[in-house]
Order: sequence, then structure tokens, then C-alpha cells
Amino acid sequence: MFKRYFVRTRELKPGMRMDQAIVDRMDRVLIAKYAILDEFMIESLKNMNLGGVYISEGEIPVIDVTKEEPTSAIAKNNISKYHEDDRARVQLSESVKKRISEGVQYLYNNPSAPEFTQTSSRITNDLMKAITDNQAVAVDISALRASDEYTFKHSVDVATMSMIIAKKMGYPRDQIYEIGISGLLHDMGKSKIPLEVLNKPGRLTDEEFEVMKTHALLGYRILQEKKEISDEIRYGVLQHHEKMNGKGYPLGVTADKIHKFAKIMSVADVYDALVTERPYKKAFSQRTAVEMIMSMTEELDINAMKAFLASVILYPVDTVVELSNGERAWVVKNNPTTALRPVVVGTESGNVYDLGNDIKCANLVIL
Repeated sequence: MFKRYFVRTRELKPGMRMDQAIVDRMDRVLIAKYAILDEFMIESLKNMNLGGVYISEGEIPVIDVTKEEPTSAIAKNNISKYHEDDRARVQLSESVKKRISEGVQYLYNNPSAPEFTQTSSRITNDLMKAITDNQAVAVDISALRASDEYTFKHSVDVATMSMIIAKKMGYPRDQIYEIGISGLLHDMGKSKIPLEVLNKPGRLTDEEFEVMKTHALLGYRILQEKKEISDEIRYGVLQHHEKMNGKGYPLGVTADKIHKFAKIMSVADVYDALVTERPYKKAFSQRTAVEMIMSMTEELDINAMKAFLASVILYPVDTVVELSNGERAWVVKNNPTTALRPVVVGTESGNVYDLGNDIKCANLVIL
């Protein structure tokens, strides 16, 4: 039987299970909901001068949010009153996803094929059409995934996000198109990495990682042989792992030497890698990945980062979320400047929480 109750901080004991999240002023989760308390956590809570926290016992309830409906008249009224559709998003039909996935697999399996450039252009045209057909200015980062296979999925995700970021930054259509091709091909060099390294089920050794790091240069060299591919596309592939502080690879150059395509692709590449489960690591949540991106100001281009944060939809309108105060809430409006903090309405209370602009909601977050 599930039981939730309030415990004063001085009465907390190791082994108790949190039933709320503890966050700092930067909206970062310090202690997650359902975390099992230890002595260090308890001491930290005491140092925060918190009067007490919510604790729970018993089996954690599983709620099917797809069937959840507002339960009060005031909630229904406020959801209708404050509801604002999301910005136009990139939408890929299942048939287009299948065609793109097959095309990318063909590229990575046949880097020397005479149809290489033609296939790259066809895939990018599909992505470009998805962006322009409905004037898409945002991407629902939970709705990507053209393929379950990591390399191919990752390539399409990076291409799509990079194109949307470039559009947000005001790039002309021809450069948005080219950054799409560069994103699709950014990991092309992995086709030359030994399979025992590429497909290793565990974490790479230092030596194996040095081999893996050569994929950026190998991809650049593959594209050097294709005269119809522009230098900008090639430089995006070469430098997508470079960092603003010079601690990236393969060249170790700083911000002023990194191509603008690579600066954009680096943000998309890091985000998608964080949210993807691999044999040697679990996937981070989308929320945590966005928080991590926000913290990487020394490594990622700040303008590309801001455009990414303004282009992603983390909590689509009409989805149900759980708040750190224990309430479940209906997302009614997204704020383009604060992806982590939309406007929500409590499904029972009907309370309206403008997480991004209302100072009274400063300590309230979505879990």
C-alpha cells in the first residue's frame, strides 16, 4: 500500500524514500524524487534549512498519463482558457522515416557508391520539405528517432536539429540545406572504424577511444574524394567534436577556428548522444540533457546553444507532467525562451503555474 507523509528534517533517517524532488535556484535537481536517503543527503537537507520533506512508503503507483483527464470544472476551464498550440514542428511521416532510414544506412554502408551524393541530397530534401511544408520552427525532441539503430538514428536526429537551429539563427535556405547534409554525414568516418571497436558492448579503453576519435578526420577524407560536396559540408564533418575552449578533437582548435556548421552540429550531437542509451551507458532524461547542455558554456557556442534551447519542445502542449509539489499538471503553453518551464494547469486543483515567468513558481519544477 502506497503512503505519503511529511517528515521534519531533524527526524529523517537513512533508508527513507523521498516523495518530492529538491532543486536549487538554477532549477537543477539535487535530490531526485524517490531517491533513498543516506546520511550525506540528510545532512545536506539540514544545511538547506528546510523544515521538512515528503516521504513515501510502499509500491510506487504507476499512472497512465495517456488516459488522464482533468478532474475538476475549474481545471477544464483554465486548460481551455490558457491553451496555446505549440509552434509548428518538424513532422516526418512513417513512410518518410522509413525512406530516410534506408537511405542513411545505404550511405554508411556504401561510402564509395557513385549514388552517394545523390542519395545524400534526396534525404536532405525530405528533411527540408518536412521543415518548409508547415513552416516548422521547432522540433519535438521526443518525437525524433527515424531508426532504432544508433548510428543511423543519430545522424538523422543531428541533421534535423541542426537544420532547425540554423533556421532559428537566420541562415539562408541553401546553408540550412547544406548543414542538413553535413549532419547526415557527420559520423561517416565510423564506416572505417574497426568493427571490434565500433560495436564493443562495453566502455572503450583509452587506446580504443583514440581510434574512435579518428572518425571525424576519416569522414572528412571520405568527403574530400567527392568534388560535388562543398568545403562547408566537409568542415562541419571534420570539426563537429571541436570545443570552444580548444579541448575537442581532432584538431584541438578554439572557437575562432571552428566552422559555423560544426558549432551548430556540436550542440545537436551532444544532446542526442546524451539522450540515447548505449551498451556502456544509460540514457539521460531529456530534461537532464537540456540542463547539461545549458551548463556547457565553455565548450559549446553560446549562440547555437541559445538557438537550440529556443527551438526544442520538451513538454508538448496537452501532455501531462508531474510537478515537484506533488501535483499532476496539464501543459497548456510552451515558452520559447524557457524550454524547461512551460505554463501548466493542475489537473485537480485547476491552479495555473507559469513556471517561466511567475516568481511565485521559482521553486516549482517538472520532474
